[in-house]
Amino acid sequence: MDSAISELPSRTPLAASADTGLKIVIVGGFGVGKTTLVKSVSEIRPLNTEEVMTQAGIGVDEPAGLTKTTTTVAFDFGRISLNDRMVLYLFGAPGQERFWFLWDGLFSGTLGAVVLVDTRRMSDSWYAVDRLEHHRTPFVVAVNRFDGDHASFSLEEIRQALALPDHVPLIECDARVRSSGKQVLISLVDHLRELARAREMTP
Repeated sequence: MDSAISELPSRTPLAASADTGLKIVIVGGFGVGKTTLVKSVSEIRPLNTEEVMTQAGIGVDEPAGLTKTTTTVAFDFGRISLNDRMVLYLFGAPGQERFWFLWDGLFSGTLGAVVLVDTRRMSDSWYAVDRLEHHRTPFVVAVNRFDGDHASFSLEEIRQALALPDHVPLIECDARVRSSGKQVLISLVDHLRELARAREMTP
């Protein structure tokens, strides 16, 4: 399956033989790059629900110094064909606290999740980690390294800040780069395989 993700064709139509859909949710704080990640890896033009931020959002959706003019108000949707029969559906959850009520519905039927982290606002990721653990949804954590962010926090410092168990994969990525986004999904698939293998070996 790793090679299937790595060799995805660009903007391909869904095969008529596809009969298995796997759901992945991408969560994280406001403005962390969820929409960008879905857009960078999707083989189709992603569905998004971004709206222009207005003065009505002042004090509600605070970009905290980020250059951000739009915001997701429902969810993003993208797709990756793993092979002729298996399709990965990507759902990017809205990051604003006022839309968190949508998350439980998005988590329904989810195979696994990606928590996207911005080290400039790490506390924004705590809720995502908490909700996934509550739902017992397997996940990986991807640190979205923005320009100039590489010297801020080490992965070990981030693991400690988020209180992540050792078995939860923690990797770096650039959500703008397709190959980097694919590596995040490959890490999640590998993690899910390891968990499934561990369950099979448990008496």
